[in-house]
Amino acid sequence: MLINSQWLEDNNGSNKQDSHVGQEDENTDRGNWSSKREYMLSMIGYAVGLGNVWRFPYLAYKHGGGAFLIPYTIMLAVAGLPLFFMESSFGQFCSQGPINVWKAVPILQGVGITMMLVSTFVAIYYNVIIAYSIYYLFASFQYPLPWSAKDCNSTALNVTENQTCQNGSTAGQSPSEKYWDEVALQRTSSMNETGPVVWHLALCLLLAWILVGAALFKGIKSSGKVVYFTATFPYVVLFILLIRGVTLEGAKDGIEFYIGSKSNLTKLADSEVWKDAATQIFFSLSVAWGGLMALSSYNKFYNNSYQDSIIVCITNCGTSVFAGFAIFSILGHMAHVYQRPVSEVADAGFGLAFIAYPDALSKLPISPLWSILFFVMLITLGLDSQFAGIEVIATCLQDAYPKLLKSKRGIVTTAVCTVLFLLGLPCVTGAGIYWVNLIDTFCAGWILLVAGLLEVLGLSILYGGNRFIKDIEMMIGSKSALFWLWWRACWFLITPVVLSIILVWSLYTFTSPTYGSVVYPDWGISLGWCMTAFCLIWIPILAVWKVYKASGGPWQRIKAACSPTEDWGPYLECHRGERYGTRGATDPNVISNKFTTRL
Repeated sequence: MLINSQWLEDNNGSNKQDSHVGQEDENTDRGNWSSKREYMLSMIGYAVGLGNVWRFPYLAYKHGGGAFLIPYTIMLAVAGLPLFFMESSFGQFCSQGPINVWKAVPILQGVGITMMLVSTFVAIYYNVIIAYSIYYLFASFQYPLPWSAKDCNSTALNVTENQTCQNGSTAGQSPSEKYWDEVALQRTSSMNETGPVVWHLALCLLLAWILVGAALFKGIKSSGKVVYFTATFPYVVLFILLIRGVTLEGAKDGIEFYIGSKSNLTKLADSEVWKDAATQIFFSLSVAWGGLMALSSYNKFYNNSYQDSIIVCITNCGTSVFAGFAIFSILGHMAHVYQRPVSEVADAGFGLAFIAYPDALSKLPISPLWSILFFVMLITLGLDSQFAGIEVIATCLQDAYPKLLKSKRGIVTTAVCTVLFLLGLPCVTGAGIYWVNLIDTFCAGWILLVAGLLEVLGLSILYGGNRFIKDIEMMIGSKSALFWLWWRACWFLITPVVLSIILVWSLYTFTSPTYGSVVYPDWGISLGWCMTAFCLIWIPILAVWKVYKASGGPWQRIKAACSPTEDWGPYLECHRGERYGTRGATDPNVISNKFTTRL
């Protein structure tokens, strides 16, 4: 026997204490998903986020309606799907998070740190958006809705009443816009004026973090159960809103503006359309954030990552298109009530979620019901994505300190949520919306393009695309050369070229962020660039460090830093096979898993 009985007792005792590991799990160190359904729902929930509802429909309307689906689908095939398949297979193969996966190409380990830092920054402000939704949810439990104009909640307004509603706006603001700025946000005039903490938002933020912490307290074992609701409920609400929307007067105009007979194929000649399509696909699928690697790292080794990637990507894009019908049918009715063109009420981002759409819902009978449904949908959409973001941070910490943190998943999650809640408090002051917009601009933008580009170049060139394909075949079985032809073309050429073009274009067309007409101060812009530098600087630092730590001459050092480490490969000994052989017996992961696989 390889291990004495005393070690067996200690190991069994420690395993019993690990609530994140189930009795039927293949990996007794890290745990696995309880079922394939939980993994798929978590991946769909992660990919399908707020952008599917509040950005894609607006982009489609802006760029020629149905014609926009052509570049959108092409960019899915050449950029989104190849990266999604690569990342999910990468994490599943080695059962490691976004930092430790780079044992495959040590010189690029800084890319993993960049992904973790971006997920951290985004988690700070993303939960603030969830807090906004929670506040609006609570505010929806009253009639009439507090952001509706006086006597404007009727769906049958005559011209005189409609004119009264429009005149009810103050200083060019609609009642819903005024409620958003003065009541919900209590927004100050600029970023220079911080103002006090807005306590109703701070309490909503605390509630949002409690929800996230509770769902992730036992890692994927607990979040996997929560996603049965959070990943499916948005579809129920979208379907209800669509059915209600298409029965309203003016809905047809809204849908035609979105994707109907007014589609403009000449827009395809505009290069900005293709750039927006590629950018939307890239960010919508959540590639290069680290979340795909973190979630897929808990899969069983022989899971079919190819099939999963196809299903999740198609579901994600289908949801975007479907959401557009639900959004624009009701915006069309709103335009009809106000007797204005749909183009004047269509909006994206915060303007859609917290101004235009709530305003439209306030015009419906039983308006609190529709408002409650809408904001519960926004909360569930946000929570799914937030789960994966926190999972990235927790997985990276546990992979870095497995002995110390292995059985302390609940403590790690609680600590992460507490720290991020405190860091998010500036985002719920009077100037909070400016901070949210600043972090979104500088941390969730072209940094991800850099990480994605280095990822695909690192795996296809430094690690070797053909070698990576053989790794995938160890999991999903051998495939024909014809099967891999498209993926080779994308990984070696098409995807890097597309990402490079988007990156250069994004930098070339970059303009300093504004919030409406409010210009950011110089120190705010400088702080934004400092956040960008803080996320990216680890890539060259880790590269230089890995080369420095290697032995030999300059070329030998670089070559060693670009070569996989000795312990790279499948996490469990039983999956390493002849290609990777046996790791050193001193590796504690090998000892525990070698024993469990030989029982």
